[in-house]
Amino acid sequence: MSEGSKPLIQNTKCECGHQNPPGTVLCEACGKPLTKEAEAQSILEMRYDGVARRSQKANPGFIDKVWNFFSSVKVAIYLILLTLIGSSLGTILPQESTFLNIDPSVYYKEEYGQLGHIYYLLGLSHTYTSWWFVLLLVMIGASLVICSLDRVLPLYKALSRQRIPKHMSFLTRQRVVYQGTVEQDGAEWVERVKPLIKKKGYRVRTDGGTLLAEKQRFSRWGPYVLHIGLIIFLLAVLGRNLPGLHMDEHMAFPEGEPVHIKNTSYYLMNDGFNVEFYTEEDLPNEFKGKGKVLPKKFETEAILYVCESNCDTPGQEPQLKEVTRHNIEVNHPLNYKGLKAYQFDYDLTPILRTVSPMLIDSKTGEQYGKIDLSIKDPVREYKAGDYTLTLTQTFTDFGLGDDGKPVNLSPNPNAPAFLFLIKGPNLPEEGIQYFYFPKQVDKERFQQDAINAQLAGGENLITLDVLSMEDVDFAESTTYLNIRVDKAMPFIWVGAFIGMIGLVMGFYFHHRRIWLRIDDGTLTLGAHTNKNWFGLRREVAAILNQMNIEVDEKSLENNRGSQA
Repeated sequence: MSEGSKPLIQNTKCECGHQNPPGTVLCEACGKPLTKEAEAQSILEMRYDGVARRSQKANPGFIDKVWNFFSSVKVAIYLILLTLIGSSLGTILPQESTFLNIDPSVYYKEEYGQLGHIYYLLGLSHTYTSWWFVLLLVMIGASLVICSLDRVLPLYKALSRQRIPKHMSFLTRQRVVYQGTVEQDGAEWVERVKPLIKKKGYRVRTDGGTLLAEKQRFSRWGPYVLHIGLIIFLLAVLGRNLPGLHMDEHMAFPEGEPVHIKNTSYYLMNDGFNVEFYTEEDLPNEFKGKGKVLPKKFETEAILYVCESNCDTPGQEPQLKEVTRHNIEVNHPLNYKGLKAYQFDYDLTPILRTVSPMLIDSKTGEQYGKIDLSIKDPVREYKAGDYTLTLTQTFTDFGLGDDGKPVNLSPNPNAPAFLFLIKGPNLPEEGIQYFYFPKQVDKERFQQDAINAQLAGGENLITLDVLSMEDVDFAESTTYLNIRVDKAMPFIWVGAFIGMIGLVMGFYFHHRRIWLRIDDGTLTLGAHTNKNWFGLRREVAAILNQMNIEVDEKSLENNRGSQA
């Protein structure tokens, strides 16, 4: 075997007889340093009590290397830094989710130029839902889990199985050390000092002339409680991307029409919208004289329904039950069982909802009857006198394609149009096709009569026409609400609360331990804490002084208090 190479089989058995796992730095039983590095330390490294961790495994395989990667604190810090940098990049320009009805591939270039287009191409316009951001969160979560398991399980094992007698080299290499002579029998001296240490809040165990006292051990679990809180927090954040757990949608609610809130059983109706504008006298000074019309207050009279039956049955009216009413204003949302509706915007442009045109003989003017045509949800069959109207095509935004054929330009109801097949008396047996444009402006723009004459073979035999405004139903306004459901939020708060408990445990409480042994009249004391060494020194000095051993607390610093 060459010099410096590690033996294939490492002997980890301590001289006290305890068999330690490979990688153990300090004997789990007596604390004796087991490695040359630990032997060379004047003060022992006690961060994990020298226990063996999986990440220290010799000759690691692929899974061990992955484990080692995520168990590294440095890697965790780099991941957190990358996530913070990514989060801050997402705040440079507004995210896509803050807009209504935009094409992000065009919007960012038009608004912010080439820089905005690059911002969009890099995916920063939807940073917080992008795959790389979610991946970073998942990697941080994996790091927290593996980092905790790598340390907490061995540490628990070491602390729960502490032996009272410790090796001399373990005691004399603590940061707080005292050595001196005592005239009394070792076991009797330990029994005398035991109640004094207990008064300081320590739990004391003895074994003949040896003693182990410790207090606030629970503080050692503070970092891992913090990790548990952060893991719950991250899982809740990731869970917000799952359907049903989180919704943040901007929806339009035309006045007087219940609108289904997707992925829920709720419908919300805008039962009235009120807006109050500033007068010229009330306008802020910066807007006076500029012809600005600014809203002072706008309010949606909202009614929330829950669907009880026919919720997903096509062609059937859902049965709704009112559950609450609320006047929604800015900063005064509707809140019902976790569903919140915030006032976001409004539009006072009237929207056509239903029309009831009369079917009329174009030559004689004879009226056959009305049909009730819903712009949003038309039915397939209508009856007007002896005539039947079958809806064959629906257009929300009618237009003509490059080949001259009718096309739907968008899903928005900008120019609704309906193509019927009409059958009845004085019509060809196969019926005639008829285009109906509910809006008068569209009727003239697309020349409804000319189209229908062409479809009927050159002559308008029949027509659909609204005879009065009583046959037209408008939504006078549209309110835009931000609908939010966040079922993951309670878990985020729970995670944050648990994390805070872990921080308090770790920052405000300190695990203190005192070991001592008496060998042939020589007292050797070692003490360790993870914080506030001055407090520990003061406690040890006070205990020794009460045992008639005069000692200055500063002299307890390692290698200064020896009287031997």
